Amino acid sequence: MTIEVEGLIKGYGDRVAVNGIDLHVAEGEIVAFLGPNGAGKTTTIEILEGFRKRDGGSVRVLGVDPDTAPLEWLERIGIVLQESEPIPELSAREAVTQHAAYYGHPRNVDEVLDIVGLTDKADQRTRKLSGGQKRRLDLAQALVGNPDLVFLDEPTTGFDPSARRESWDMIEALRSLGKTVLLTTHYMDEAERLSDRIVVIAEGNIVARGTAADLATQVNATTRISWRVDPGAGAATPPSKLRVVVDNQGIASISTDDVTSALRALTGWALDIGVELQDLQVRRPTLEDVYLALTDDTTPSTTVDG
Repeated sequence: MTIEVEGLIKGYGDRVAVNGIDLHVAEGEIVAFLGPNGAGKTTTIEILEGFRKRDGGSVRVLGVDPDTAPLEWLERIGIVLQESEPIPELSAREAVTQHAAYYGHPRNVDEVLDIVGLTDKADQRTRKLSGGQKRRLDLAQALVGNPDLVFLDEPTTGFDPSARRESWDMIEALRSLGKTVLLTTHYMDEAERLSDRIVVIAEGNIVARGTAADLATQVNATTRISWRVDPGAGAATPPSKLRVVVDNQGIASISTDDVTSALRALTGWALDIGVELQDLQVRRPTLEDVYLALTDDTTPSTTVDG
């Protein structure tokens, strides 16, 4: 295991920010670590990175306790912070070269610039780089030490849709390099697209873990079939076994985990009596739906940690 956490505890005064959690990340995995503000997410990450002391539990990162890790251990991890700003007078190549000097055996700078898609901007002053290009530079600086483990803290916050998707390609490239990645993000589509597994923390406790499909099963998330009621249908009603609910806007809906059977019964009924199913939609639960179901009732009122 690249990350092994057992019973991790961290408190601030009277408040327990991390309440005895277990977390395991295998070599080569990309794991999304999700949670609302104040859930204990940032505290956990900072303990794993060696920046914050824990109050209890066992933590091993790359086989080493971050509390007592030697300097050589730091060369094996790469960190992309949520916010950073390069020295504006340096070129992209100079900025990465400067960072490479911190390591005993760094990767070739031009090779790293190519990995993150900055070859054509290598001689551009960083003050002239776009937001997305600066984020690529952040990743280049994290990779130049050739780390085994990369922490990505909300790597695409503030990006436009095009820049986000370019960054996704870049992050997925880490998989082909054999890197282990622990990713934090508030974008559910990003977590679902990039990660092998998802871990959700709320109020200092792990409340779910697994694939997006696994999480949907844990909260009994169902698919919603909806349509607009035809005023001309009169008193005609679908079969009672479908358990149709009609809201005050005239939208009828069915919640089901057996979509095929429900659609067959619904459309068969509509065809038999000549009812038009206007604006028929089938909406499967998204990861965002599942995430909100997992965290909505547990979001803390006081924020002491992101």
